[in-house]
Amino acid sequence: MIKQQLLGQSRRVKQLVVALADVIMGIVAVWIAYSLRLDTLHWPYSVHQWWPYALAPVLAAPIFWRTGLYRAVFRHSGMAAMRALVIAVTLYAVLFFGLLVLMSWPDVPRSLGLLQPLILILLVGGSRAAARQWLSSLSAGQRRGMPVSRLLIYGAGSAGVQIANAIATSHEFKLLGFVDDSRALQGLTINHVPVYAPAELPDLIEKDGITDMLLALPSITRARRNEILNDLQPLPVHVRSLPGFSDLAHGRVALADIKDLDVEDLLGRDPVPPDRALLARNLKGKVVLVTGAAGSIGSELCRQILQERPACLILVEHSEFGLYSIHQELGHLCRRMAERDGSAVELAPLLANVRDYGRMLEICRAYQPHTIYHAAAYKHVPLVENNPAEGIANNVLGTFNTARAAIETGVSHFVLVSTDKAVRPTNVMGASKRLAEMVLQALSATPAPSFVQGGSAVDNRTRFAMVRFGNVLGSSGSVVPLFRRQIEAGGPITLTHADVTRYFMTIPEAAQLVLQAGAMAEGGEVYVLDMGEPVRIIDLARRMVKLSGFTVRDENRPDGDIAIEVTGLRPGEKLYEELLIGDNPVETLHPRILKAHEEFVPWAEFQDDLERLRRAVKANDTATLRTLLLKHVSGFTPDAQDSDLVGSASL
Repeated sequence: MIKQQLLGQSRRVKQLVVALADVIMGIVAVWIAYSLRLDTLHWPYSVHQWWPYALAPVLAAPIFWRTGLYRAVFRHSGMAAMRALVIAVTLYAVLFFGLLVLMSWPDVPRSLGLLQPLILILLVGGSRAAARQWLSSLSAGQRRGMPVSRLLIYGAGSAGVQIANAIATSHEFKLLGFVDDSRALQGLTINHVPVYAPAELPDLIEKDGITDMLLALPSITRARRNEILNDLQPLPVHVRSLPGFSDLAHGRVALADIKDLDVEDLLGRDPVPPDRALLARNLKGKVVLVTGAAGSIGSELCRQILQERPACLILVEHSEFGLYSIHQELGHLCRRMAERDGSAVELAPLLANVRDYGRMLEICRAYQPHTIYHAAAYKHVPLVENNPAEGIANNVLGTFNTARAAIETGVSHFVLVSTDKAVRPTNVMGASKRLAEMVLQALSATPAPSFVQGGSAVDNRTRFAMVRFGNVLGSSGSVVPLFRRQIEAGGPITLTHADVTRYFMTIPEAAQLVLQAGAMAEGGEVYVLDMGEPVRIIDLARRMVKLSGFTVRDENRPDGDIAIEVTGLRPGEKLYEELLIGDNPVETLHPRILKAHEEFVPWAEFQDDLERLRRAVKANDTATLRTLLLKHVSGFTPDAQDSDLVGSASL
């Protein structure tokens, strides 16, 4: 009760209580020092002996206040607070002893100036330690019913030791040991916590009832991290991790840094370091425009573009809340950059729909961007399949409108963010992205394209490029966040087919490669990102279940925790994705970027069909849309049934 009343007081009241306690301890320290020096319980027998009793609090209070002792939070104070106390008492001791020597009061021993500060630091330091223990402790009633994770830390380096120190004051975890590959550490103890070898893990987990394993290995390669995760996968523990080394470089490891495994921990590989000169080529000091700026790829493009110090970054987004969110985030980054190195980047948050040619032309005329990264698209396969006209309007006509505005205002570079689903697509989304690629290929090959709507031929100085890649980890609509939510809910995990495979790449790596590929563009190239080996989605699901500390429920283990259910392929979904239509891609300056040879239709033949497409979209004529996609998109094999929800509802 007393503890709750004290914690409920204002900050000022708490500071005054602590200051009063220090004043009392200062007076008590004088009495103890007198008693020790005179070898008897002291009572002042002359007026001069009262002066040290008055001098101690008069000196201590302002010094302690000025040195920040009353700003510390006792429950979380540590060595830094103790160092501040030593500095404050040392300063106090110098002044206290100096005044005793200077005043030379009769009957006041000079040694009092040495004894009293030593006693004072013991009293004040001891009271702080006792208060910290009292305030941070939970009652037996509070502890009862509170789940405690029995934890091992994999990694006995500095990050592991720091997080162990943080766990010491936590009631969520009970640390039972470290695990480390170093034979020099195995068998030793760190702060009375034993260090074990990885080979001891199975017996250790069973004997001590370990529930959680924390990877405190921020600086190891992703390949080595994957090896460790493969070794841990058969063990019945929930695997957690700390952020990477770069995230911890500027701060001390804290309990809040513990998190569930990132998707790159599950699937990732060591990224190729970006070519900084290539990254900066079309960005540094330039005006750059990003469409779909609040999306998964668009927002990451904006973050990385900002690091290259453009003169102005134009954020084009249809979603008001999305634009607000990314503008707030990037504004904060801009302020930090300005404080750090004086960088000044102008941000222009613009609400716009790429389907509105007039608005896109107005924006390009006003800001005169050097480079446009076109990431605005509808990408969810079943949704676009059920709304084909809207998907085509956004993905094809939106790309054409933005490209036309770029040509007419002399934009230097235009980069389309494309997808592996554009290759021999079985769905409208993939076909619409391939058609968007073909629009840019046709425009790029035409020195002075004319447009059916609005005019005469326009000189084309814009270099167009398309960058095609597979799934990005953690993006909106990604399977990984879905699986994580299903595991947290107790299952089942749902997937469409046991043999579905997909290519995966992290969002930051994909965005970096898009920027570098765009910088290499000379006009009309289709770049393909090396995504590594495809991953079976069912294997990913099983791995996520096991690394979350659960077991998979199947025929071999009917009593498992999480079931995996196969629901059947969705409309337009493929078992396997491809990155190339043709063969023999050409290498580029970057080891993860290849250049594809893709056929396209010349602009003179293509523009009439593009106008037919526009009219079909306006009329929601899905039959004509399908006919045009079949005519132009190589390998397009749609479902036999038209799945447009509006069309089927009106029948």
